[in-house]
Amino acid sequence: MSPLLRAREVVEDRWQRVGSDEAVGPGADVLVPLVRWQKERDALLARPGRVGVLLGPADDPAAVAADVDRLDLIAVDFPHFTDGRGYSTARLLRERYGYHGELRAVGDVLRDQVFYLKRVGFDTFALRADQDPEDAKKALDDFSEAYQTSVDRPQPLFRRRVA
Repeated sequence: MSPLLRAREVVEDRWQRVGSDEAVGPGADVLVPLVRWQKERDALLARPGRVGVLLGPADDPAAVAADVDRLDLIAVDFPHFTDGRGYSTARLLRERYGYHGELRAVGDVLRDQVFYLKRVGFDTFALRADQDPEDAKKALDDFSEAYQTSVDRPQPLFRRRVA
């Protein structure tokens, strides 16, 4: 099990990531790709254990919008740290579709991205293997203030100053 950064703590990943045609064990917490979710939704929900969906960079988050209350985990894949589509996916899941469960950034996730990923709604980070999770924890405090609105601070700085 690989380490994750969640709520400023380094924790072990308890989810089993399964592919489109891999067997799913009974009672295991499984993370399945969107295509499998779409094909086997009812069977996955009926089995014991929790279920999560992995969205790729080209996947539309609207595909899981009707099920956000049933999913314990939505993971968003960043195949390359330069691919920023996952930021938009996270913000849509939180703000438009009202997802309140665990939102995890996976793939080519670097320490330098953690602060910004949190701002758009990610609360768990599966860092790239060469990244130190303890160091990434410090990245959450790289900046003391942000001017723009975000998922974690819906009012811009000038409105917070007035209040």
